Amino acid sequence: MPYKKPKIEKVFFSISEVAEMFDVNTSNIRFWENEFDILKPHKNAKGNRMFTKEDIENLKLIYHLLKDRGMTIKGAQKKLKDNKEDTIQNFEVVNRLQEIRQMLIDIKEEL
Repeated sequence: MPYKKPKIEKVFFSISEVAEMFDVNTSNIRFWENEFDILKPHKNAKGNRMFTKEDIENLKLIYHLLKDRGMTIKGAQKKLKDNKEDTIQNFEVVNRLQEIRQMLIDIKEEL
């Protein structure tokens, strides 16, 4: 029986990896870290920011509010402070609808 390597999931992501995920500059990520209390990346001994999956989920919310919905920093801060759960639900619904839309486009192209 061949040996199966266990799938190793990353626990921490560097700021450059995170910036690449969102197609933004690392300076944007650092700025958002200063502006939003929900972002708390760990820093290693060298002081490099190390983002967890939770940080990335929070960044998705911030990105959604700022880039997709066109909110200001102050507006996004207020939205997350006043009603984070509704914001998360809305974000999840939008993501699911986008996935369904892409599935339908793929099916259409196959016909």
